[in-house]
Amino acid sequence: MHRKIIHIDMDAFYASVEQRENPELRGKPVAVGGSSKRGVVASASYEARKFGVRSAMPSIIARRKCPDLIFVKSHFDLYRQVSHQIREIFLDYTDLVEPLSLDEAYLDVTDNKKGMKSATLIAQEIRRRIQEETQLTASAGVSFNKFLAKIASDINKPNGIKVITPDEAIVFIEELPIEKFHGIGRVTAEKMKKLGIHNGKDLKDWSEVDLVQRFGKVGRYYYRIVRAEDTREVNPHRIRKSIGAERTFFEDLVELSAMKEKLTQLAGIVFEYMQKSDNFGRTVTIKIKSFDFKINTT
Repeated sequence: MHRKIIHIDMDAFYASVEQRENPELRGKPVAVGGSSKRGVVASASYEARKFGVRSAMPSIIARRKCPDLIFVKSHFDLYRQVSHQIREIFLDYTDLVEPLSLDEAYLDVTDNKKGMKSATLIAQEIRRRIQEETQLTASAGVSFNKFLAKIASDINKPNGIKVITPDEAIVFIEELPIEKFHGIGRVTAEKMKKLGIHNGKDLKDWSEVDLVQRFGKVGRYYYRIVRAEDTREVNPHRIRKSIGAERTFFEDLVELSAMKEKLTQLAGIVFEYMQKSDNFGRTVTIKIKSFDFKINTT
């Protein structure tokens, strides 16, 4: 029996919350965070996205793309409060809820509390309740595994729903552009295109051995997902795999002593997080963003 998986993704969550709280911002291009020239956009409203403004974009570039862009300060306590409210709605239908962040989650509704047989109807009802109870919109993807549900939720954004049935899955994946595959980033997608892999059908022509040789062990994942194979379960007790901290400085750090001082402060913040969560890691990754916003990783 196929599982019934829903992926819920809030639409421009942080920006939408800010527009809800301040009616003067509604219908206008809004960016949360990143107000300084060194800042980075945390979330952009759909009015801003029409100009090409995206989350994680340097604010100076966002301003160039949209001169009328309105920057607002982030209010994460409020976002967490709204996220908790939305999660309570999810829990009315199933205890198998796996949050990925404040604004998205997987739900396994195969055996749901309402006794509803249709995952599509459940997704529609959840979206309706979110809008009624929070005045925010959400998009949903419905399918029989997490990979397809995640991709489906992006198809009809904002405020839409997409269902991918088992009978439709293979054709859907074969026609999907390679850059739309969840788990294949921009750099990998470009590498694949140079190898003649432009969509799912092209990827499916490669053997598992060849994919592993070209992309390492993640090649096994590519081999499975292009065949609609994803056995990952919705895990409500998902263990956090990474903890990080970052800061953007108004002036470049050019002295080694200043860099060491700031790195020590950030390491202290991460250590406090680890103590509170009772988790410890084995790998430390340092990302340094230069003046042109290129990232160097060590």
